[in-house]
Amino acid sequence: QVQLVESGGGSVQPGGSLRLSCEASGSIFSIDSMAWYRQVPGKEREFVARISWSGGSTNYGDSVKGRFTLARDNAKNTGYLQMNSLKPEDTAVYYCNGVVRVIGERILRNYWGRGTQVTVSS
Repeated sequence: QVQLVESGGGSVQPGGSLRLSCEASGSIFSIDSMAWYRQVPGKEREFVARISWSGGSTNYGDSVKGRFTLARDNAKNTGYLQMNSLKPEDTAVYYCNGVVRVIGERILRNYWGRGTQVTVSS
């Protein structure tokens, strides 16, 4: 029905940068918002950032403020997470979450991507 696919993960040295993408596809009528979460094995999933699709307003978790930046391409149904000044503590699996209205429905639904690994090390 609706799929979210993350890309852009990989390995980087401390202080480096990565840009993650999240492409939504399927029977989408509209996107309300897109958010990023991250998770380390054995720990609770942590909120990273969120962007509103209509106005582009954003909010960020305290641990990434000033380093991570969100953007979107409405025509492509794709969101981007620019990650700068990366630290080893940023190492995690990053998941995309989309709040979407599906064609033929009135309610909003949450969808999750499969995740992409980000590793920050020397």
